[in-house]
Amino acid sequence: MDAPDISADLTEVLYSSDQISARLDEIAAQIDADYAGKDLLLIGVLNGAVMVMADLSRKLKTHAAMDWMAISSYGAGTKSSGVVRILKDLSTDLTGRHVLVVEDIIDTGLTLAYLMQNLAGRGPASIALMAMFRKPLAMKTPVDVAYVGFDIPNDFVVGYGLDYAGRYRNLADLGILAPRVYS
Repeated sequence: MDAPDISADLTEVLYSSDQISARLDEIAAQIDADYAGKDLLLIGVLNGAVMVMADLSRKLKTHAAMDWMAISSYGAGTKSSGVVRILKDLSTDLTGRHVLVVEDIIDTGLTLAYLMQNLAGRGPASIALMAMFRKPLAMKTPVDVAYVGFDIPNDFVVGYGLDYAGRYRNLADLGILAPRVYS
C-alpha cells in the first residue's frame, strides 16, 4: 500500500519508501563497519519492527542471527500507557552475544528503557539500539540510540510497520494519521 491509496486518512507524508530505503542503506553500512568480525544478533520488537528488521537485515553484509520479542505499552490507543508488558520473550541466549535491538519507533522511551535494561541483565557482550523513527519531543526517559533513521514530529504516525488499531502497517511510506481517523 502506498500513501496515494489512503491519502484521505493522512494529513502529510513524512518519508517515502525511497527515502526510508536510502536511509537504511546508510545505517546498514555503519552497522557492517561497527560489527565487522563480531557475532551479531538482531532482536526485532514485534509487531512494528517487522518491516525495518526485514529491510535492514537484507541490506547488511555482516552475518546476523535474528530473534523476536513482543513488548506492549500501547493497547489500541494513540499514546503510550507507560505500563510495559512482555508478550513474547526471546528464544536465544544472549550470553556473550553482540546484540542490536531493532525498533520501529521511540516515542516516550519508557518501553525501550525497560527493554534495554532487561536485555542488558542477560549477559550480552554488548547491546545497542537501532530505531527507524524517534520523536525527540515525546521523550520522557532518555534512551541511548546508536542508529536513528529519522527524527520525526510528535504526531501520531502510521506506515512502515507502525499501526493504528492494527491498520496501516503495510503502508510503504510514513505518514501522519489524520486525527479524524482516531478521534
